[in-house]
Amino acid sequence: MVILVGSCKDKAPVASPKEDFTAKKMLQGIWVNYEEQDVAFEAKGDTIFYPDSTSQPVYFQIIGDSLVLHGSNEVRYPIVKQAPHLFAFRNQTGDLIKLEKSEDPNDRYAFSGKRPVSLNQNKLIKRDTVVTFQSKRYHCYVQVNPTTYKVVKPTYNDDGVEVDNVYYDNIIHLSIFNGPRKVFSSDFHKQDFRKQVPQDYLKQGILSDFMFTKIDAHGVHYTASIAVPDSQVSFQVEVRVDFNGRLTMTVL
Repeated sequence: MVILVGSCKDKAPVASPKEDFTAKKMLQGIWVNYEEQDVAFEAKGDTIFYPDSTSQPVYFQIIGDSLVLHGSNEVRYPIVKQAPHLFAFRNQTGDLIKLEKSEDPNDRYAFSGKRPVSLNQNKLIKRDTVVTFQSKRYHCYVQVNPTTYKVVKPTYNDDGVEVDNVYYDNIIHLSIFNGPRKVFSSDFHKQDFRKQVPQDYLKQGILSDFMFTKIDAHGVHYTASIAVPDSQVSFQVEVRVDFNGRLTMTVL
């Protein structure tokens, strides 16, 4: 018996591009738009900070000829030119963005005291509604409670760069009483509407409000709004409670 044994050389692994720490050091500082002279961002250490109140700081790298931002999505922007006082790159749509390093010490104030803000400005909202049906009075109570639950929505700033805007969700309480008798009482979270709202929208949406609409033979009707911040997308869901406390939710 003759046994033939074949051998092959191990292929060397393909080296991935390494981070350019020299270019990263060169990017440190505050950068302004070359034409409008608006503050674009500040690179500090391995983080880029934005001057607006909703865009989150993002970890960045310079790898090869690309600026890489590690937000909700990893996004790469081709660098056209980089010098100690000039940084030019192309944004998501291919537009050339030219920045120059700021020499104005007042530009630092663009970043002072900025924090993400919530959709409802952290306001506790309370509403009491008294309605009558077939000679029976119903006291309806709604309370919108702001939370620290973050909703992250990727968007684009004026330079066409993807940034993560952060908002805060609400928990809404609804109680209905007929005299001393409790008809219904429950807290509503955004996920309670997962059967009515597509998951992609629910992930970026805010449980914004509950508004009373009517009372009829079917019960007490409210409209719940699940809104995507900074957009025209909003899902309106009818929340109906019958006089025995049974709950029904239907997309309007």
